[in-house]
Amino acid sequence: MCPHGTVAESPTADIACTLCSPEFDDLGVRLHDGVATLRVWSQNAGSIELVIFDETDLDWETAHLPLERTSAGVWEVSTELLRQGTRYALRVDGPHASGNTFNSETLLLDPYARGLAQGDGYEEWRSVVIADGFDWGDIVKPRIPLDRTVLYEGHVKGLTKRHPGVPPALHGTYAGLAHPAMIEHFQSLGITSVELLPVHAFVPEPRLLERGLTNYWGYNTLNFFTPHTAYATEAARKGGPEAVLAEFKGMVKLLHQAGIEVILDVVYNHTSEEGIGGPRSSFRGIDNALYYRQQADGAYIDTTGCGNTLNTSTEAAARLVLDSLRYWTNEMQVDGFRFDLAVALGRDAQHEYDRDHPLLQAIRTDPALAGAKIIAEPWDLGLGGWQTGNFAAGWSEWNDRYRDRVRNFWLSDIDYARRASAPVGIGGFANRLAGSANTYSEERGPLASINFVTAHDGFTLHDLVAYDVKHNEANGEDNRDGADMNRSFNHGVEGPTDDPLVLAARRKAMRNLLGTLMLSAGVPMLTAGDEFGRTQRGNNNAYCQDSPLTWLNWDHESWQQDLQAHVARLTRLRAENPALRPLKYARLGEHIPNASVMDWFDQRGDTMDVEQWNDPRNRTLQYVAASTPDTEEFNRILLMVHGIESPVDVTLPAIEGVTRYVSLWSSGDERPGDVETVHEPGDVVPLPGTSMRLFRAE
Repeated sequence: MCPHGTVAESPTADIACTLCSPEFDDLGVRLHDGVATLRVWSQNAGSIELVIFDETDLDWETAHLPLERTSAGVWEVSTELLRQGTRYALRVDGPHASGNTFNSETLLLDPYARGLAQGDGYEEWRSVVIADGFDWGDIVKPRIPLDRTVLYEGHVKGLTKRHPGVPPALHGTYAGLAHPAMIEHFQSLGITSVELLPVHAFVPEPRLLERGLTNYWGYNTLNFFTPHTAYATEAARKGGPEAVLAEFKGMVKLLHQAGIEVILDVVYNHTSEEGIGGPRSSFRGIDNALYYRQQADGAYIDTTGCGNTLNTSTEAAARLVLDSLRYWTNEMQVDGFRFDLAVALGRDAQHEYDRDHPLLQAIRTDPALAGAKIIAEPWDLGLGGWQTGNFAAGWSEWNDRYRDRVRNFWLSDIDYARRASAPVGIGGFANRLAGSANTYSEERGPLASINFVTAHDGFTLHDLVAYDVKHNEANGEDNRDGADMNRSFNHGVEGPTDDPLVLAARRKAMRNLLGTLMLSAGVPMLTAGDEFGRTQRGNNNAYCQDSPLTWLNWDHESWQQDLQAHVARLTRLRAENPALRPLKYARLGEHIPNASVMDWFDQRGDTMDVEQWNDPRNRTLQYVAASTPDTEEFNRILLMVHGIESPVDVTLPAIEGVTRYVSLWSSGDERPGDVETVHEPGDVVPLPGTSMRLFRAE
């Protein structure tokens, strides 16, 4: 068995062993002994040439050196001409054959380049030699336990571009993200980990540039080792790739100093080279036949919807991903990764998903990645691409089943009930609230579930309660792009309105969605701006909008301040009550440490019976969770959930050992209350329509 846990006789053993093989060590440029060694992999190349450029003129070629083929398809050259700051590129030639696209005239990026410099044209990029190193002082990674993690998904530029407390020179930058004004916001909100949309160097697609748009989100990677230069300050950009790198590391250091983790959304499933005929910047010119998935005739197999798919069933592509992760984990000190379209990384040589794919195993077991949070987007667009719940232990996953059920319960079911009656009962919602045990195995437990209601793609929280349909006309595709099924509800008016009843219903719906998110078992992920109800005016696919539409607006009305206060209260209550964040699933009749024993009661305070779970007429319950901690004090909570628009009286249940209930939070309040009221078992608590209320049971 190799260090990544792959049995030698398994069908994937060869690639797994290569992930450990020294043949693939030190690819890219390594500075040593007064010289530098460049190592490049290409199994099918016939020759590779190193091209060195003038420091200021990226079109002026100053030297050419051939690389020699060694073993395992690796080519190598050592030279004094490669030193810190040197701009260089590759020229690769090879045989004409199915799958090969060699062109000896094309200048190509080193896939392992740590720095990039751009010339005048769209494809005029050069690799830059970088010397590793940074003074981290005594700052270490926060290492926040998964059960205490609250993720905050945001965009580097969008977070600070309009923030009045961040100096204009830092707007939209790495340095701006770590400014004290942002750190104060993160800490006051109670989030523990910022999950950043892609920061690997990326480029916009030519088709977007032709329409006067750009790729704002960044899911179009140019290079897997280099931070995106445009997110650096002007001073760092002028200082060159080393200064950009230092600014990124400085951001991480300051966030860590504040106890905040940095999680990166990484896009290893495809590259910016798109389909055949698209840009040729690196992989396509180095070894197209083995870097990209394709048919025997060279036609690409696209499971990403982006024109190409990285072929991680080959040794070099899988090792490239692993080496990139090691670099960002150790040299850049980031705390974890969210893998875009992660199923694409786990497809074998037959292009079928394998949860035991050696790359997926290596990501969760590699010693160099120890302690990193690993989060899968558990689907891609290929056959068999939807794999929610089917990653191995050690992985967490975006739980789209959670998202859909929670939206249905609070929004589309209510919309339907206004016209007829609620279509379903409360059982499915309760399952998601309690940790999605029907989706994740007992071995993995509730922390395998990354719970979310919104994300960067799709409606914002505000738009989810204000629009029935998408409004993506600004994207230039006649509103064809973006999801049509949103499970949203505009509460009677499409978009903006002055109707006070509609606005009040929308605000309460947002509080219900946020309350569910923060009080569910699992790991919550909040989308940046949802804490104060930001809008994208109904655009549910704003990937190409780099404008005030997508930049967070920090000028808030009173209702937005109230909503943010609710989020801060909910994250605090989550931290203070371990019953809300179990590590494991409970088992009936057994004591399982770090699980929460759950009991369910109806509105009368009686134990729920089987018929009530799925009866559409019953959408009210009381959820009691009692912790079984081995490091924290015993804790028990009661959560009331009421999923119809008419008010209801709820009787607090009589539970052995419980003498009183302390009210902690209610979604019925416009602003969270400051007084903790006390109630006794048997007391009747009036709940307004569609609302939640949390108690501590003592």
